[in-house]
Amino acid sequence: MAVDGTDENNLEQGIYTKDAARLGKNGRRRRSLSDLSSSQKCGAWASHFQRLFVSFIGADWIYLMLLGFIMAVLSFTVDIFVDLFTEAHSWIYNLADSHVVLQYLAWVTYSLFLMCFAAGFANMVSIQATGSGIPETKTSLRGVMLQEYFTFRTLVSKVISLTCVLGSELPVGKEGPFVHVGSVCAALLCRFMSLFSGIYKNKARNEEMLTVGCAVGISCCFAAPIGGALFSLEVTSMFFVARNYWRGFLSATFGAFIFRLLPVWNRQEETLTALYATKYRLDFPFDLYELPIFAAMGIVCGFGGAFFVYLYGKISLFVKKQKAKNSFLMKNCFLYSALVSVLISTLTFPPGFGQFMGGRLTKKDSLISFFDNRTWSNHGIVADFDNDDHLAAWKHPQANVFIILSVFIIMKFWMSALSITLPIPCGSFVPIFVIGAAFGRLVGEGLATLFPDGFNVDGHIYHIVPGAYAVIGAAALAAGVTHTISTGVIMMELTGQINYTLPILISVILANMVSQSLQPSIYDTAIRIKKLPYLPMLSWGHREKYNIYVEDFMKRDVRYITLNSTYRDIIKILRSGNLKTLPLVKSAESMLLLGSVGRVQLLGLLTQRMQHLREDNASTMPVRYKVRFQTSTEESASASTAKPLKSALKKPPVDEEEITSVYDSGLNLKKFFCSRPEIKAMEDDSDAEDDTILQEIEEWEEQQLVEQVTFSSCKIDPAPFQLVEHTSLHKTHTMFSVLNLDYAYVTSIGRLVGAVSLKELREAIEDCTPADGVRLRPVLSTFRDRGVRGTTTETIALHQLLEHQISR
Repeated sequence: MAVDGTDENNLEQGIYTKDAARLGKNGRRRRSLSDLSSSQKCGAWASHFQRLFVSFIGADWIYLMLLGFIMAVLSFTVDIFVDLFTEAHSWIYNLADSHVVLQYLAWVTYSLFLMCFAAGFANMVSIQATGSGIPETKTSLRGVMLQEYFTFRTLVSKVISLTCVLGSELPVGKEGPFVHVGSVCAALLCRFMSLFSGIYKNKARNEEMLTVGCAVGISCCFAAPIGGALFSLEVTSMFFVARNYWRGFLSATFGAFIFRLLPVWNRQEETLTALYATKYRLDFPFDLYELPIFAAMGIVCGFGGAFFVYLYGKISLFVKKQKAKNSFLMKNCFLYSALVSVLISTLTFPPGFGQFMGGRLTKKDSLISFFDNRTWSNHGIVADFDNDDHLAAWKHPQANVFIILSVFIIMKFWMSALSITLPIPCGSFVPIFVIGAAFGRLVGEGLATLFPDGFNVDGHIYHIVPGAYAVIGAAALAAGVTHTISTGVIMMELTGQINYTLPILISVILANMVSQSLQPSIYDTAIRIKKLPYLPMLSWGHREKYNIYVEDFMKRDVRYITLNSTYRDIIKILRSGNLKTLPLVKSAESMLLLGSVGRVQLLGLLTQRMQHLREDNASTMPVRYKVRFQTSTEESASASTAKPLKSALKKPPVDEEEITSVYDSGLNLKKFFCSRPEIKAMEDDSDAEDDTILQEIEEWEEQQLVEQVTFSSCKIDPAPFQLVEHTSLHKTHTMFSVLNLDYAYVTSIGRLVGAVSLKELREAIEDCTPADGVRLRPVLSTFRDRGVRGTTTETIALHQLLEHQISR
């Protein structure tokens, strides 16, 4: 078909018009797509930067530095307020300089007021703030999280009360409470950082961070990051997680740096130095003849530390007994604290008995004077020092320096043991440091008196430095009380004395050896007195822990469930105790352990069974009385519709007390499974065929109870932790400590024969060395020593089991 030119032009124009329209649409579409992609790119970049910022804020090193900064500021603030309280105490005391009675009232009343305020504030705001806090922290790191011990309220109560206690000049320290404060700050900071990183929602990881808080708490008190990290390793954790090692050092180092930088920023000090910097000679720090003396000091401090722990335990038990008797002094937290405060303030009153023990000096001033590099005495007579010098407090016209130091050691010893039993935030670290330093100073001054010319080495005379003996004595006595080696490292960082590393370590190790053989540490003693769920350490040197096996102390009467258990059996076991998990065995005859089932899972099974019976009762119940509980069933169904049934794996939909108490009688069983009206109401119904219907209902309910439980919908642990009968006490203790176990099943050739919980293991450890010193040997241990081990019986049983399996 031919087409003329006009038609061709019109056709081309139409084509061009369509193409232009198509291109215009595509162009607009492309422009809109490009605009949309640019906005998407901006959103992508914004979300990318947001993720980077959130991941940056949630990084580990940010968390650790924040924790160190917060603890350093808290420690510095507490020190500032304590200094203000101390200066106010001296100012009020000096106002009454003209009259001794007014001086006494001012001296005693000021301390009494601060002490009562601290006791009342701690007990009213948060009772968990009382005490050191280290025993509770150790228990929490063991896996038993205590209620309200790591809350903001406890933190506020601890810090404010501790500041007032230290301001009252009671012989207590802040280092123990600051370990607890560090753990609380670590826990609270984990909650805050969970907004930026999901890793902080991990409960197990956050519990590990409590150890970092303990390290920062010590380092921010002594400016000793290495000693703080080691102290947290020794005291708070029985087995330390290696990945927390660098975390503890990083946070402790940054916290110690900020803690020492703040005084420089506040113009209190010129530069960063040790907290109690000393200036002992460097060319010849000590002679070889002094090493036996240092070793003897360690042994004496070991005995002294054990006696301090013993005295503290006796006083604590006496106080606890008085509380149990509801004694007059123990009815109110103010009375006991006020009485102790008045007693100690009276004995330290400077014009009174306090003139024989440096009563006007604070704990910090006492340590500075003990660490002084000058020799105080010449044959017991203190040299003349300036009145504004701390050493002037140790000069008395009627007593030499040996008498004054001896009185100071004896009085401070029992005062410190008494003070740390008060219901207030208090620690024993610094008081022990002060007492040990006084003992070391006493030894050093005695040697300086016996050898006034010192030591002659190659024609050079080197005099004895009593201050160095004070450093060694402080570290050794603290080691004897706490059973740690890190106290030596803390003392070296505290004084800046690296030259006395060898004497310090010798005395610290010997003090540990002596003290551990006599008494547990002061923290383990507090745990025993408070009956906290904690596994004690095994004492070294006792061979009995290798000869005692699990079969000697395990619990043989174990409640269990089988694959053939009925709902009645489950109900009976749930009512028999509050066990969290129950072992699942194949049958009562074989006792082959298949796994363990949690109590929550069993409660969920019963709840599901109840729901199933309510839904299917119309088809399973006899027709004669089907209508009789139709109303109650409909009410139950509507209630379950209003509140849908939750997963039994997460939380039981029915309260445990309701489930266990609902089986107290046959009537409650019927009520639970059928939700039918009360029997009494049915008896009042004239239309009810009482005897026949009730009998049929009971028969139907019995059929439901004797049905076999189906465990297909239940979560079963197929590999619960197991021990064999001949696992030693030492190995059992190690496994429980490393894995934080609460219980373990004991099997013999796969058969369940017993169970061991934390309670049985703790009793077995404590029974190894009773109070009378006689080692306990179980009867089975004696038979094993004679060669009677029962291996033949076990071999026969194993062969019988194998033959049975083969025959099947």
